[in-house]
Amino acid sequence: MSLEIRLDEQRRVLSYQYCRDLTRAAAKNFYYGLRLLPEPKRSAMFALYAYMRLVDDIADEDDGRSSAERASALENWRTCTHAALAGEIPNGEHNDIWPAFTETVQRYRIPARLFDDAIAGQQRDLTPTRFEDFDQLHQYCYQVAGVVGVGSIHIWGFEGGAETEALAAARGVALQLTNILRDVREDAGCGRIYLPRAELRQMNVAEEDLLAGRGGEAFEALMRFQIERAESYYEKSRDLESRIAADSRPTLIAMTEIYHRLLRAIAAQPEQVLRRRVSLSTWSKLRIGWRAMRSARSARSARADNAEDAALAAP
Repeated sequence: MSLEIRLDEQRRVLSYQYCRDLTRAAAKNFYYGLRLLPEPKRSAMFALYAYMRLVDDIADEDDGRSSAERASALENWRTCTHAALAGEIPNGEHNDIWPAFTETVQRYRIPARLFDDAIAGQQRDLTPTRFEDFDQLHQYCYQVAGVVGVGSIHIWGFEGGAETEALAAARGVALQLTNILRDVREDAGCGRIYLPRAELRQMNVAEEDLLAGRGGEAFEALMRFQIERAESYYEKSRDLESRIAADSRPTLIAMTEIYHRLLRAIAAQPEQVLRRRVSLSTWSKLRIGWRAMRSARSARSARADNAEDAALAAP
């Protein structure tokens, strides 16, 4: 084996390790689900998550850069992404990610358009965020979370083509709407109010109320409306689990259950989001992961028993 090949392999291994470490440090909710994946899917998901996380950090990290500097950094990131997908070695920030990212996209044939969409979503966060209606908010949710859902199922394996991609995008929107409701006051303090202006007016909730952390009947009505919408996206995507590869279902089940339980916790007392960040304990997340794995094993066992019964009954 030549020195060049050994160095390339070392760089590849270190790249996947970098993505795994970044995911473990940053993915407060996703990591517990991703650990349930078999290799090489697990490492591929770490690479996908790391890419999305780094794009988000360029737009959002409190590092003193101006909006113009962040915009320039995002354009450089787009250039690096296109170079990596073309088989070139990018020259820019976070070079450790590119070998794992490139191999993952190529191996699982993840559509390149998803990464341009993700960058476009982060570009929208460079200025104070306001959406007039839900159509605008939905587009944003797709760009920052729906694309992750679509990219993930390409790694996991799926059937059903574009229809299943739409389900994955809807699941991503459900998770992002949950995030938005959890972080209402925190985001408002950063100049980002994601809830549509038309719905704030309709419910008689002023942006100043969100900034000041004022609740009341109007705020609760607004939150109930938003919670029902988020629930509708979980419902729209309920057939997704049955369409992805069996070895990846525990991950999807666990990740969804963690976010769905967050939404239910918010629904139990909507005004709490004005006082604190709603979260699940580490122990709760581990239990969810364990139950997801056990459920998937039981389902596989039942399918095997049914197949055996059918074979015995055959003439």
